[in-house]
Amino acid sequence: MKFLDSVIDEVPNLSIITHIELLCWSTHATTEQNVKNLIADNITLNINPDVIAQCVALRKNKKNKTPDSIIAPTALAFNYTLVTNNEKDFANINGPRIVNPHKL
Repeated sequence: MKFLDSVIDEVPNLSIITHIELLCWSTHATTEQNVKNLIADNITLNINPDVIAQCVALRKNKKNKTPDSIIAPTALAFNYTLVTNNEKDFANINGPRIVNPHKL
């Protein structure tokens, strides 16, 4: 509840990779439109030099997939909480606060 209270009135943010991944879903038209509406209500965060440096370090040291190696550093660079149901994708990445909405 504390987490939800802290974010309920905030504008959500998406990494550029998450933005792309959401648009790539193969789903029915209603869900696709809901996803587009969700994206329209968000701020999409671009890749900056800090994100690039952290991504390169992760790829070299931990061998994470490139998308996950961009998403986590984006959360870190902007000091945001990473909200995901795919906690395992980020298990070996130190630093980002992770909240799984399915476990709230």
